[in-house]
Amino acid sequence: MKVTQFYMGFGPRVWSAKRGELEYGLRAFPLGAFVRIVGMNNLDECDPADEARAYRSQSYPKRLLVITAGSLMHAVIAFALFFGVYVTAGRYAQTGEVKVSFPPAADSPAASAGIQEGDIVLSFNGVATKTREQLVEAITSRSPGEDVQLEIRRNYKVIALQATLTANPVDESVAYFGVGSWSMDYVQQNLISSLGFAASDVVVDAANSVKGVFTVLNPVNIVSNVTSSNADPMTRPSTVVGASQIGGEVGKQEGLKGVLMLLASINIFVGVFNMFPLLPFDGGHAAIATYERLRSRRGKEYRADVAKMVPVATSVVALLALLLLAGLYLDITQPLG
Repeated sequence: MKVTQFYMGFGPRVWSAKRGELEYGLRAFPLGAFVRIVGMNNLDECDPADEARAYRSQSYPKRLLVITAGSLMHAVIAFALFFGVYVTAGRYAQTGEVKVSFPPAADSPAASAGIQEGDIVLSFNGVATKTREQLVEAITSRSPGEDVQLEIRRNYKVIALQATLTANPVDESVAYFGVGSWSMDYVQQNLISSLGFAASDVVVDAANSVKGVFTVLNPVNIVSNVTSSNADPMTRPSTVVGASQIGGEVGKQEGLKGVLMLLASINIFVGVFNMFPLLPFDGGHAAIATYERLRSRRGKEYRADVAKMVPVATSVVALLALLLLAGLYLDITQPLG
């Protein structure tokens, strides 16, 4: 296929150069990249000498591979980032230990028992506790006023403690211990498990991104967030400005590994977003190629009339422009992070 342009970014041209038949360069908005291939559809005029190299003249498998290559590359990048983090810094998962993450509440049963920040709770009243949820269940399954025994590990030494549970200030029918705990952290993974987790997390993130695309493209969400003084971080549109704000906050809390994980998730979302089956997305071109394949008969190629899809493509572009403006407005007036 004949490629005439390759640009990083969209919008006004910032810099460009030409080598042979290919023009390459940078554009103002760093929102991805694009290539221009001659003969993308029946509206795209090209020199008869180039018709054999036109996109529309290629076989269905070749067209599908080319048009999905960008999104596939996003998935490959995300997989590499996930794998790199898991095999070096580890994967955020259950550690198998419940750690006291804050000093016990004042005058609480935990404080009276001598619990300290950093202690590892091994068991609670005879029930082994390997996750925070197990500790919470062990506490709430008891009654206020009940005496309990627990084992903790402090400085590599196992210590037995006793406490008398009190009533929860919020609900007096529920037992209260008064300790904050956590059981998740970055857990080192070997090569094999890192490969498996990276692959599964790409799939899970892609599935979540499909839902996210419909949320982001919902005009009701765009308008409601722009008109609200407290935009919903789960449904509001955002831009590279917002992504940099989140990245800065993640970097402070999680370091480089957190930033790389964020980049992996962004790559997956962009790849899924690009495969939305409407023009001008690559997914729209893939849908057209698939439709043409289904309508074609042996010896007779069917070519879709893209002119009929121009109104839809125009509406999508208008929605994307609204999305960009709304995202910039919210990122400036209600910064993320």
